[in-house]
Amino acid sequence: MSTPTTRAVINVDLGGPVINRHLYGHFAEHLGRCIYGGFWVGEDSELPNVGGIRTDVVEALRALNIPNLRWPGGCFADEYHWQDGIGPRQDRPIMVNTHWGNVEENNHFGTHEFMALCELLGADPYVNGNVGSGTVREMSEWVEYLTRDGDSPMVRQRKANGREKAWRVPFWGIGNEAWGCGGNMRPEAYADEARRFATFLRDHGDNKLYRIAAGANDDNLAWTEALMKAVSCLGCGNKPRGFFQGISFHYYTHDGDGIHRSHATDFDDTQYYRTMIKAADIDRVIKAHRAVMDSYDPAGVVGLVCDEWGTWWQVDEGTNPGFLQQQNTLRDALVAGLHFDIFHSHAERLIMANIAQTVNVLQSMILTDDQGGLVLTPTYHVFEMNKGHQDAASLAVHQPGGPATIDVDGTALAQVTASASRKGDTVLISAGNLSLDSGTMIDFDLRGGSVSAARGRILTADRPQAHNTVAEPTAVAPVELEVRVTDGHLIADLPPHSFATIEVDLAS
Repeated sequence: MSTPTTRAVINVDLGGPVINRHLYGHFAEHLGRCIYGGFWVGEDSELPNVGGIRTDVVEALRALNIPNLRWPGGCFADEYHWQDGIGPRQDRPIMVNTHWGNVEENNHFGTHEFMALCELLGADPYVNGNVGSGTVREMSEWVEYLTRDGDSPMVRQRKANGREKAWRVPFWGIGNEAWGCGGNMRPEAYADEARRFATFLRDHGDNKLYRIAAGANDDNLAWTEALMKAVSCLGCGNKPRGFFQGISFHYYTHDGDGIHRSHATDFDDTQYYRTMIKAADIDRVIKAHRAVMDSYDPAGVVGLVCDEWGTWWQVDEGTNPGFLQQQNTLRDALVAGLHFDIFHSHAERLIMANIAQTVNVLQSMILTDDQGGLVLTPTYHVFEMNKGHQDAASLAVHQPGGPATIDVDGTALAQVTASASRKGDTVLISAGNLSLDSGTMIDFDLRGGSVSAARGRILTADRPQAHNTVAEPTAVAPVELEVRVTDGHLIADLPPHSFATIEVDLAS
């Protein structure tokens, strides 16, 4: 029996919207072992570190070209008071992390440590301010402390704490999940708060703020509309007022039973396919938010930000339920690849996305232990394989007649999803085969340019439950994929449950 073929056409000379590198952003919250035991081990640790920041974690993330890092939350952001996390560490007050495990937080990792981490990573800082339990003055002074040069009370305080020159901090979140842990507000009430806070978040010197208003959970369009009404008017064609430049939403993937209810590694075929249906539905959600934003802002001035996304399963057995530490399988990697294909298709409006979270929490890049063990998850490898899409021009991928589909409880799931981009004379194509039992031969017809060389990589395993551990760190890792080049066609075999990238050199 012959292997079915998936055909697609890519016009490499017809570049679309640029895929913002910030779609590959990350998220680090004071939650479980993400900060303490993940990024931060302290200067006295026997593990290699730079100023208390774990060296091997930084090196692994630098290989992803990590563009930005969101901090300190999440729900933690709206109970965090930044002044508690500056100055000599031994003098910093202890607080209780009521959201995540009800554990004591010693504030040893604060503003200066976070900025040092961003500098080591080469990433733009995305600071999420406290609206829920904080004040306008508190957040305004944080901006001044971080980004102002010259002389002022906050500048003098920063210098006294060892930092002479201001930092560049472009991204600022105006609270988090204001519909829930960030204050249980109504959309209209939060929209007024967002305008008020944003008014006092000043641009200091050359540091221009990109202010991000906290928006919807999934497809709650009331939040997007209330925030757009706060800066514009329906159908008036006016340029939105510049209170905030972006609106966020959050979207978590599960297998249909809700977050944190199903097992991360022990799942059946039905649960796998339902997970893929939920992951694919983010396309509908983004389209819905875009439609509302287009009505108030047809020129696309205000950006859409998905600053929390990823899978959410039961915690690892024996760990603190409030720490949200879960294993990461090939299934999670395929969710990530599917999300990026969808993100790329919305590059015109979607300007940032942040996976939750970077280390040891939810759909993480890296798992660590206190003995020096470090595991790169299958999701990490998708980010690494896809990094060439950052700041590249998107290319449409046309499957003539539409993609082959898999019926999942009456909903059609595309078997093969793909996206492509071009930067200079290099084209990068990503493709995922979501079928559990059917392989396919892919045939990409590249038009508008001449192929001089092509290289492929593939990420798969014998089953979607496969995952990496300290004992087996490469159970799921990319290997070379054979790509055949014939008259401008790229041909390769995609086995079931696999993700692949093909890098193409075009003749000049």
